[in-house]
Amino acid sequence: MTSKVYASAADAVADITDGAHLAVGGFGLCGIPDQLIAAVAELPATGLEVYSNNCGVDGLGLGVLLELGKVRRVTASYVGENKEFARQYLAGELEVELTPQGTLAERLRAGGAGIPAFYTPAGVGSPVSDGGLPWRYAADGSVAVASPPKEVREFNGKLYVLEESINADFALVHAKRADTLGNLVFNKTAMNFNPLAAMAGKITIVQVEELVEPGEIDPGAVHLAGVFVQRIVHTGPQDKKIEKRTVREEKA
Repeated sequence: MTSKVYASAADAVADITDGAHLAVGGFGLCGIPDQLIAAVAELPATGLEVYSNNCGVDGLGLGVLLELGKVRRVTASYVGENKEFARQYLAGELEVELTPQGTLAERLRAGGAGIPAFYTPAGVGSPVSDGGLPWRYAADGSVAVASPPKEVREFNGKLYVLEESINADFALVHAKRADTLGNLVFNKTAMNFNPLAAMAGKITIVQVEELVEPGEIDPGAVHLAGVFVQRIVHTGPQDKKIEKRTVREEKA
C-alpha cells in the first residue's frame, strides 16, 4: 500500500493548481492548518476558491493567501477580523458567498457523505433564500454578481430552503494526533470545522502534531476515520496564535 505520509508540507500540496477548490479547517485561528497554508502560499497557483468558516486575519491563516492575491472566491460564515478581506470584497477583487454557519458545516458534511443537497430552515425569508446577496461588487460600488434565489419547500407546515453540498478538490486540515493510516484525533475546540472540511475534500491533506503507528490510537478515540485522509504531514507542535488576547489586570 502506498504510504500516506509525505516528507513535507510542500510535497503534500505540490499539485494544487490554478482555480483549485479548497476546503480549509479551523475557526478564527484555532485549529488552522497554518503550515499547509504557508506551503500553498509558495505555489504559483492563483484563482483559488476557498470554503472555510472564516478567512483568518491579516497576515495569518488564509489571510496570507488573500494578501498574495491567490484567492478568487470565498464561501464563509464570518469575515469580520480581516481588513484586507473587506478591502478586496468592496473593491470588487474578491467574490464572497456568506452562508449561515450551521449551513456551511452541513454543506461540507453532506459533501463528504455523498448527499448532493438538503433542506434547512436557516435563512428562509431572508436574502439567503430569496437571493440578492452581493457576491461581487463592481469597481464603482454597484453589485456585479448577486446570489440567485433558492428553492423553498414546505414540510409539515414549515418552510425550508434547499442548500447544495460542497465537494472540494483538496481539503487542508489540522489534527492533534494521527496514525500513518490517517485516523485522526483533534484537540478540544480545534476540532471545529476540521473533520467536516476533511470529509468534503477529494484529496484531504492533514498536518498533524503527533504521528504514531497503526494501533496506537484507541479506535474509540478516533474522531475521523482514515478513509477520508489521503496525505499526512508530520509538522510537530503548532505555534498557536490568539486573535484577541484579553487578560485581567493584576491586583496589587
